[in-house]
Formats: sequence, structure tokens, C-alpha cells
Amino acid sequence: MSTAPSTQPTSIPVFRQVLVYGGILALAIALIGMVVGGLTVGGVGVLSALIGTLMAVVFMGITAASILLANRYAGNENSIGAFFGIVMGGWLLKFIVFLVLLLLLKDQPWIHPLVLFLSIIAGVLGSLVVDAIVLFKSRMPYASDVVLPPAPHDD
Repeated sequence: MSTAPSTQPTSIPVFRQVLVYGGILALAIALIGMVVGGLTVGGVGVLSALIGTLMAVVFMGITAASILLANRYAGNENSIGAFFGIVMGGWLLKFIVFLVLLLLLKDQPWIHPLVLFLSIIAGVLGSLVVDAIVLFKSRMPYASDVVLPPAPHDD
């Protein structure tokens, strides 16, 4: 049995858990949003809750996916720029997509702005809670991927 260290960063299982728990959270937000939106404003509320939840899921997925992709460059000191470029590119992509969606959805008759807003906010706050819970439960040490040099030998 080999005791060689794993080649993948220790953060990969954490982000996979974030995606799984985020999916469960999104399902809960969608169901609650559809029921509340449907009872308060009808079909427009149901559609607005689904769109808001989908937006939150896409933004959460872009974050996790960009970090999982960037982790391919994490072990190479020469590629640290690629790591941060991918992560910042994901953030920039989320920002642009959010602005475009707001412009496209603004003043649409089939959108109820309050239900859409509350679904997005529930997704954002929920994803922060998911991130915190997964991180606290991961028990990952501060220096998890560090390889120490060998100890000096007395000759």
C-alpha cells in the first residue's frame, strides 16, 4: 500500500460537498419559493421563484467550478497567475451575467420583482451558510497541502 501524498489539493472534496449541499439548498429554496410565490401572486410568483433560484444556483456553481478548475494549477508555482486569473475571471463572469440578467428581466410582465429578489437573496445567504458549514465540518488544517523539506541528517 502506497503512502504517497495525494496529487489533488485537499480543497477539492470541500468544494464538491459545497456543490452537493448547494443543490439540496436550491431545491428547498425553489420549492418554498414556488409555494409562497404561487400563493401570493399566482403563476408569475412561481416562475419568478424558479428564475431567482436558478440564478443563485448558477452563481454558486460558477464560484465552485472556477475554483475546482483553478486547482489544476495550484501545485505549480509558475502557474499561480493562472489560478488567480481563473478565480477572478469566474467572479467577473458572475458580475456580467448578473447585470445582463437584471437588464433582460427588468420590466418583464411575467416576473414579480419581489419574489425574484427574495429568491436570489435566499440563495446567496443560503450558499454562504452552506460554505461555512462545509468548511467548519471539513476540519482542514491551515497548511493542508504543504510538503516540508527532509530533516537534516547528522553525519
